[in-house]
This record gives sequence, structure tokens and C-alpha cells, in this order.
Amino acid sequence: MRIGLALSGGAVRGLAHIGVLQVLVQAGIPIDCIAGCSAGSVLGSLFCAGMSMEQILSLAPYITWRRLANLAKSSQGLLTFEKLERMLIMLLGDIDFCDLKTPLAVIAMDVVTGERIIIQEGHLAPAIRASCSIPGVVTPVEVNGRLLADGGVVDNLPVDGALALGADFVIGVDVFEPHYLRQRGPIGKGLTAIETMVRNTGGGVQRADFLISPRTAGHTYICFSQYERLIQLGRQAAQDKLPELKKTLTQERFAESA
Repeated sequence: MRIGLALSGGAVRGLAHIGVLQVLVQAGIPIDCIAGCSAGSVLGSLFCAGMSMEQILSLAPYITWRRLANLAKSSQGLLTFEKLERMLIMLLGDIDFCDLKTPLAVIAMDVVTGERIIIQEGHLAPAIRASCSIPGVVTPVEVNGRLLADGGVVDNLPVDGALALGADFVIGVDVFEPHYLRQRGPIGKGLTAIETMVRNTGGGVQRADFLISPRTAGHTYICFSQYERLIQLGRQAAQDKLPELKKTLTQERFAESA
């Protein structure tokens, strides 16, 4: 039975994926493939390239917006993630998907057609940059002849991406938990609605075979300085769900062999 992970988008909240991955690896849960959207694609790429959890953890204190983005001289966005692309190349090399040690799928959106695009081949860094590029804020990226942007618009928890890689059982990790900002009145209600819409794009939250949801509601999307707290939230969520996950996997394997 091939076990896949679907790692959601969530900007800075994506750091919670580190804690989840750490617990799963320490528990010996096999990870046969990963599908990632936006921040989930970044963390997924580091893991799939063969970086150890210790190496990934050591990067967290050094990730800042100044190292990922700069102002764009473009009518298509205020920022560009060229620095993110260069950082990935510096860390992993200018590699293709086929060079990864663990299969990875990256989710993006075609800006022109609105289609969900599951990227499994070609250069890795531009695909991840595209998956993170929020429409209207960050300039889109041309990949394989298409103009692509943040996959969270169409599929924030990419269960289908993991299935496309051959997963039989998909563990979804959702870091986009909505939070109702009661004290902000109508604006709070609007922001909660946006969070809810993004979280449910693509239906992955409902379709994952097993769901781990770090308690990120109300936590930052933009402050990298809170990396320790976010990683701990991921670690705690995975630890809380680990006994149930092990039981479920045992039952699935037993049913498969029967």
C-alpha cells in the first residue's frame, strides 16, 4: 500500500508541516509520495529531494520575506518570488522532478483558463514558485507554456495530486483552519468566509483518507518570526493523531491482504 501526503497551502502557516513530517518520520510512517500546494509544495520539495528533518528544521530561522520576495516592476503583481526560486536552486540544485528521491506533485492554477494544473515533470524550482504566487499580489510564472499562479485558488489540499502519483492512502495535512474574528465585525466575517473558501477548494479536506489539522486558527500567515510556535502546532497535531493513524493503517493493510 502506497502512502501519500497532501500538504496544503497556508503561507507562513506552512511551517507547521515541518512538525507533522518530523513526527511521521520518527514514527516510521512510510511516505511514498507527496503532493503540495503553495507552502506545502516548498516543504514537500525539501523532503522529496532527500533533506533530513534536521536539515529542514535548521532552515526555519533563516526564512524571511526579504529572502523570498522583492518588489516587482510589473503590472501583474506587486511582488515577485524570483528569490524563492533562486533559494530552492541554491539548496537543491537546478533539478527536475525526475531527480527527486521521493515522487512529488505540485499544484498550480492556469491564470488564463482557471484550470488546476498538477505538475509532475520539468524543472522543479519554477513550478514551486508558480504554486506560491498569489494572483494579484505576486507575479505569475510561465511553466511549460502556461501562465501559472497559486494552486490554493483551485485545490488547497491536493489529494488528487497524491492519487496521481499512485497513492492508495492519502494523509492530508491542512494548515488553513479558519478563525472567526468576531471583534472585527463585518470585516471579520468576510475574512472568515475567504479562509473557509480557500480551505475547501478542491474538496481535499473531505476526501483525504486521514486528516491532520494543526490548530492554526488565528495564527499568522505572514510573520516568519513565529516559526517555533507553528512547528510545534504541527508536531502536536501529528502526535495527537498518531495512535489513530497507526490503527487505521493497520486496518487498511489487513483489509488489503484479506
